[in-house]
Amino acid sequence: MDIYEQKWQWKFGLLIAALLITSASLLYTNILARQLAKEERRKMQVWANALKQMSKTLTSDVMGDDSFWLDIIKDNETIPVIVTDEKGDITSVRNVDKNKQDNNPRAWIQSNKDKLIGILEDMKGQHEPIVIDITVLDTTQLTTETIPTVVAKQFIYYGDSSLLVQIKAYPYIQLVITAIFLLVAYLLFSTARRAEQNKVWLGMAKETAHQLGTPLSSLMGWVEMLKTVQDPDGMNDMIAQEVGKDVERLQLIADRFSKIGSIPKLQNSDVVDEVRQTLYYVKRRASSRVSFHFDETTPPITIALSPVLFDWVIENLLKNALDAMDGKGEIRVAIAEDANDVVIDVTDTGKGIPKSRFITVFEPGYSTKKRGWGLGLSLSKRIIETYHKGKIFVAHSSPNEGATFRVILPNKKVAETT
Repeated sequence: MDIYEQKWQWKFGLLIAALLITSASLLYTNILARQLAKEERRKMQVWANALKQMSKTLTSDVMGDDSFWLDIIKDNETIPVIVTDEKGDITSVRNVDKNKQDNNPRAWIQSNKDKLIGILEDMKGQHEPIVIDITVLDTTQLTTETIPTVVAKQFIYYGDSSLLVQIKAYPYIQLVITAIFLLVAYLLFSTARRAEQNKVWLGMAKETAHQLGTPLSSLMGWVEMLKTVQDPDGMNDMIAQEVGKDVERLQLIADRFSKIGSIPKLQNSDVVDEVRQTLYYVKRRASSRVSFHFDETTPPITIALSPVLFDWVIENLLKNALDAMDGKGEIRVAIAEDANDVVIDVTDTGKGIPKSRFITVFEPGYSTKKRGWGLGLSLSKRIIETYHKGKIFVAHSSPNEGATFRVILPNKKVAETT
């Protein structure tokens, strides 16, 4: 198991833990909300009974102490209530609007009728109404001797208190805040980790270029000395030429590392020619069982490039294609352009890449080979995206059906100065 599989397992495990904690919080909060809802229902039953008893006291021939029932009614300062008669007309409200004028409630209800009807509809969707029979004056049979009364039904609708609303909303607010905190923390840590990686990249690149410089200078000196030695058979000259080629190659490698260790200066270059030359270089060193295909009629496309670094990217893609095919198959390279972009596709007939690895193949250290550090594609990604402001990704692939890597570069040139 490689480090990236372990990393994704850790991420998956943390995600599952976060979901479990969130689910537990939601479950516990819902239990509390249901308990509070039951308590509020019980309070409203008591409040309705107090309203019923209050109506009896007010319509009774015998004066009684109604302060107890009145205290119960006034004690409700949190649960919004709307009371309607049998016709559905609103007769009283409580805790619906803090700005309600208590000195003339009937006038206030009439002037806010439309608003109250909307609130009433919401309450009907929250809780079943409490129905009570109250005693009211029969105004059609008033006499001086008795107080005529009649029993009428009243419907008490109520909504959730502000506390219950907050408890229901709390886990979702907590979830949003936690998500924002985790996102900010992830971005901060990712930025810090990326900055640290960049420093390592730059330091390693500069040190590699520096370390290669000394033996290269020495090798160049020995090559020149070898050319001066008398050589009737021409053997020394041939050796000097071959060693010279290897020295030039090492110089190119040192140049690549020196440029990746600092911001390279782009220049206007023919991307088609750069791809063609790199393709020829890899082809000469590849197995004869591998066929290369490139449209030689592709017209020149001049864009801003760092030729040394760009050639490195194409070389890495071609070598990865060779490794994926185990020395037998086909490699196709195609270049196209539009007004905004230049697209280079490198396609092989190798073992392919599963979709789960489309991103991780560009991570430092990822490699399916027993040798190497797995830095080729990671370096290529840095060169294309950081230095050339382009994109590099796996365009499409599936196991045992090959893969296509795509490079997209801006179709722009470097402004020429006079």
